[in-house]
Amino acid sequence: SNAYQTRLATRALRHDDAGLVLEDTLCYPLGGGQPGDSATLTLADGSTLRIADTRRDRDTRVILHQTAGDARLAPGTEVTLELDWERRHRHMRIHTCLHLLGVVIKAGVTGGNMTAESGRLDFALPEGMELDKEQIEAELNRLVAADLPLAVKMTSGEALKAQPELIRTMSVTPPLHLPEIRLIEVEGVDLQPCGGTHVARTGEVGRVRVKKIESKGARNKRVVVELAE
Repeated sequence: SNAYQTRLATRALRHDDAGLVLEDTLCYPLGGGQPGDSATLTLADGSTLRIADTRRDRDTRVILHQTAGDARLAPGTEVTLELDWERRHRHMRIHTCLHLLGVVIKAGVTGGNMTAESGRLDFALPEGMELDKEQIEAELNRLVAADLPLAVKMTSGEALKAQPELIRTMSVTPPLHLPEIRLIEVEGVDLQPCGGTHVARTGEVGRVRVKKIESKGARNKRVVVELAE
């Protein structure tokens, strides 16, 4: 699926209190630390319905669009979905920046989260390792300025088990039972399993700032980054 597609004609399959299920969607559901997308649906008569959030049903894995208000669409209703692109693009920029942060800080990741404004990773630092805010920021901006291309590659759970060094996140193990697992490659610097959305080149992230570094336990450090513009 193309992270840059913003419009899609589709149909409602069902719509109840759990949410709206569409035949096809561009909305990314909450997961992997990335928020769910928001969007607008336009009906044939020109009326609109707001999608405030997107989730995935834990049991069925179906994507549920959380609509604002009480309106319910009948099955088969034709709609045009328009992604809240500015918000999604900021998610793509920050998510890509978090991959770069994992390149700059060579330590295990114990957690992470992001919004459209900022992102954070928690690192379990090896004994004796110190973090320098200015140096991390300079390294991040060097990788952004290098304008490295990103690519999506597919691997299998079996192949990934044989390359455990690719799994940087200690708290979330990729679904190793699946035949296909998505890897994100930042050319020449990073390759790791990830289901999130990313920009096409690191230059698109734009200048970033290290907002703060906090201690979360003896060797656990939280590094918060934000978009400078």
